[in-house]
Amino acid sequence: MTDDVAIEAKPSEADFVRAAELFGVLSTPVRLQIIGELCAGERHVTHLLNALDVSQPNMSRHLNVLYKAGVVAKRRSGAHVFYRVANDSVVSICQAVCARQEARPSSVRGGFPKVSGDPRN
Repeated sequence: MTDDVAIEAKPSEADFVRAAELFGVLSTPVRLQIIGELCAGERHVTHLLNALDVSQPNMSRHLNVLYKAGVVAKRRSGAHVFYRVANDSVVSICQAVCARQEARPSSVRGGFPKVSGDPRN
């Protein structure tokens, strides 16, 4: 009798390269804060600017990096631009890392907001 266990393929070098690129995109605290804000749902750029202590040009630069990496998606409505999390696995990664940091006694308390279900809702 054999077990019906799926054997996962070993990650390729390209998989590790893509993972490293994603971690590079996520290596900036401001970008993690942006993702944290977007966990609550789609947000207008003005909301993000009011929520974070970041200049408008700096916010635009970080949003552009996140957008090009496929981490966030954007929607235009007239002259307004709204952003949302486009890659749900990024939220899981951020939550796991921040939860681990919360468990460390020397870390600053806070962390990434926990979301249930789809973070875009």
